[in-house]
Amino acid sequence: MQYNIEEIKHKLKKYGQEHLLICYDKLDENKQNELLKQIDGIDFDLINSIYNKTKDIAKEQDFKVEPISFIDKYKLNDKYKYYEEIGKKAIRDGKLACVTMAGGQGTRLGHNGPKGTFDIGLESHKSLFELLCDYLKEESKKYNVQIPWFIMTSKQNNKDTIDFFEKNKYFGYEKNIYFFIQGELPMVDTEGKILIDEDGLVKEAADGHGGVYESLLKSGMVQKMKELGTQWVFIGGIDNCLVKMVDPVLMGIAIDKGVTAAGKSVVKANPHEKVGAFCKKNGRPAVIEYSEITDEMAEARDENGELLYGESHILCNLFNISAIERMGKTPLPYHSAYKKATYIDKDGNKVVPDGPNAYKFEAFLFDAFGEVDDMAILRVKREEEFAPVKNATGVDSPETARKLYNDFYKLN
Repeated sequence: MQYNIEEIKHKLKKYGQEHLLICYDKLDENKQNELLKQIDGIDFDLINSIYNKTKDIAKEQDFKVEPISFIDKYKLNDKYKYYEEIGKKAIRDGKLACVTMAGGQGTRLGHNGPKGTFDIGLESHKSLFELLCDYLKEESKKYNVQIPWFIMTSKQNNKDTIDFFEKNKYFGYEKNIYFFIQGELPMVDTEGKILIDEDGLVKEAADGHGGVYESLLKSGMVQKMKELGTQWVFIGGIDNCLVKMVDPVLMGIAIDKGVTAAGKSVVKANPHEKVGAFCKKNGRPAVIEYSEITDEMAEARDENGELLYGESHILCNLFNISAIERMGKTPLPYHSAYKKATYIDKDGNKVVPDGPNAYKFEAFLFDAFGEVDDMAILRVKREEEFAPVKNATGVDSPETARKLYNDFYKLN
């Protein structure tokens, strides 16, 4: 597509972003077209709106928070088999697809490459991608069905991710894997000016895991799922090596209760663990951040001694495909994060900051929960389903994940 440079300049002047073309004349023709395409696709009104919110003084909470009911998977007794059979039938009938959000890099782990290619140090030296693929292959065999696997990459790691799968012959699951790319938004400085990256293009950052709904819809993956007969979609992250994407009990509960969304939780390690917790906000399902909850609320317990806000959201959610389609059409609110970002200034000089200097905007997956009337929460065991790999050392590190994985599969 050809872009009119004069129209682009007019658009930039309107929004006070003329500096985005300072590197234009130094770029080759392909990069010039890429830059113009980027600028043409920017919703400047949206960026201005999100940026202006970064200047808002924190307001009092304008929502009512209440506990949300949950089901303990291991206290279901006779109901366990009932829900399990409902879910098993749906899986055998090919109604389930799985989505893994894998747009991140392994930088925090000291790994050069997509996070999914990281080896957590098992004796097998299998990557996170291979561990999840092995699990899906086993489940497909168990249910005599091919469970489609949709992998969300980012512009930054899409090529490397696909190259990794090609090099490893897709771990024998080639016909069932589909890749799609996460959306991005420009980063802005403290004055609201969009940053220029070192390559002369607009500096962008992934739009958060909340962008998964829109990305699934825009990429055509929702349509692909429909063609495959999918009715239920499990969405989880790449960094949990114990994630159970195929759970007939969770599916059975969602189907039986007639809800379009369900989520898994684990009990907080302590009342003040820095995790988001399932709750209801203004009567609708939600996740409350640890920073939003008072000490009194965090420590409150019911008559059985259970924490009222103790169900940690572990990014393991199941949605009816109709809910994903609806959420993909409804923009979620964006949150800002103050980050350190290298950029090219208005004089064409490279700036390497000492500390945070720019805003990254991202949406959170759980902000869409308020779009559904109700959802099922299933409490599971941390040691069976939650072994995140987030930090190089300490809590949620390769060491802790490796131990949980080995203990669960009795590999020690």
